[in-house]
Amino acid sequence: MTNWSVILNIAKTHLVTKVKSTATAALGVTFGIGAYITLISFMTGLNVMLDGLILNQTPHIHLYNEIEPSETQPISLYDEFQNSVNIVHSIKPRQSQKKIHNALPILSYLKKDKEVKGATPQLRAQIFYLSGSIELSGNLVGIDIMEETRLSNMGDYIVQGSPQALKNTENGILLGSGLAEKMSLSVGDRVQVSTVSGDIFPLKIVGFYQSGVADVDNIQSFANLKTVQRILGEAQNYITDINIRLFNIEGAPAMAKRLQKQFDIKATDINEANAQFETGSNIRNLITYAVSITLLIVAGFGIYNILNMLIYEKMKDIAILKATGFSGRDVQLIFMSQAMIIGVVGGVLGLLLGFGLSHIIDNVAFETAALPTIKTYPISFDISYYVVGLTFALLSTFIAGWLPSVKAKHIDPVRIIRGT
Repeated sequence: MTNWSVILNIAKTHLVTKVKSTATAALGVTFGIGAYITLISFMTGLNVMLDGLILNQTPHIHLYNEIEPSETQPISLYDEFQNSVNIVHSIKPRQSQKKIHNALPILSYLKKDKEVKGATPQLRAQIFYLSGSIELSGNLVGIDIMEETRLSNMGDYIVQGSPQALKNTENGILLGSGLAEKMSLSVGDRVQVSTVSGDIFPLKIVGFYQSGVADVDNIQSFANLKTVQRILGEAQNYITDINIRLFNIEGAPAMAKRLQKQFDIKATDINEANAQFETGSNIRNLITYAVSITLLIVAGFGIYNILNMLIYEKMKDIAILKATGFSGRDVQLIFMSQAMIIGVVGGVLGLLLGFGLSHIIDNVAFETAALPTIKTYPISFDISYYVVGLTFALLSTFIAGWLPSVKAKHIDPVRIIRGT
């Protein structure tokens, strides 16, 4: 029967008498795990931030009428040309309305769907912004600001003003930050907008919107849906887009196909709309985990080398232990205990080091006009990374201690004492 108190006491004595070797081995584990925690926390946080910049501003499903050529051309309707090859040049798009037919009943239907978290109407209008002698072309989007804020984190991108200010101001506008800079406008000023038909309407600036994408901020602004409908002279059921948020984003492709067929309308899911971004995100995640795994493997080899040398320094101790009646299995357990003690101490210190470095990075100022909602470097404090780090520390030290301890188990003490 194994006497664990004796084995652990001997293991502790070995570790204490060789403080430098013990500290070197523990620090090897500490810095390996600490570097892993810091690296994967930072890279994952960065990936989450980049994903959020796109996903927070992209609906899970986008419904709209797409202007496209007719699938059936008039020439194909003639019986005389049914068996002929018809080539038609310069096909023009078919005459169709931009508004969604029966938009309000569709919205009512979607809001009753158990899979739908929310559905918001939008009205997009091409306009000109007028300020003195300055005239800039752009887009004005009519929205339900409170629903947009609830479903898409839009409030995070309002750098001045608030969603409530737009809701409470009938002729208010959230002006794109690029437009405000070009026209030298401030919150509280008025800007005139002109429709393509020449009608001019004054709007009060209640805030600035900054998406972080310069091409968007230089042309796009937001107003209440009813305000844009009045500017265009349209009825309250005139809606050009419907944005849908689901409880489960994975169901977006299937639901988009169903809605497109059900309502005879173009439905684009988030995967289709961001196919290139999704590819880039997958590659970034692959690089993150590849680098992390490589770092752990390199740390594992370092831990093995240190512990291997530590055990070989104890060869005379092995001979004495065996000569005094300890079995080969007891000797193996003594050195395995040393390795696991080093793994636990080094692993815990590594987690604390990684958390500390991550916390420091998380508080470093990171301000850029392109990312108005980001104030510090992004860090992910996912608990699973710490579990993986500690598990690897224990596993690597176990293997690093087990391999040389197997040899120690079978060492002949007589040969060691003789020096052979």
